[in-house]
Amino acid sequence: MPTKQTKGQIEADISKAVVKFERDHMGRGPHEVRSHIVQDMILIRLKGVLTQAEKQLVKSEGAELLKQVRTKLLEHSSDRLKEVVTGLTGCHVVSMHSDLSTRTEERVILFVLDRNLEDRLRQELSPSI
Repeated sequence: MPTKQTKGQIEADISKAVVKFERDHMGRGPHEVRSHIVQDMILIRLKGVLTQAEKQLVKSEGAELLKQVRTKLLEHSSDRLKEVVTGLTGCHVVSMHSDLSTRTEERVILFVLDRNLEDRLRQELSPSI
């Protein structure tokens, strides 16, 4: 990770990496992604994640099936996504959690890190006394 990157720059880099991951591993990217560093966590909110076919499946009571498939797909590729986060933050990923809302077409991914990244970034950018 380059030194002196701001919190906003890292959040933007994470968002870009997640879009690339979604395109490469899930077949298409979300319409919008926002990443937030909060203490020792990274919260990523993806909007517009469902394909047209998935939207039709949800209408015919296939929401639970879709959530199961999407969860399995993410779990199958989670090591790659964790590597990306580690590379961008310099922190080890302790755990990853996610959920998909078929109603709002959003996915939330939460990474728990091995240290408080927000504090570290604040200290790195503080002028030395």
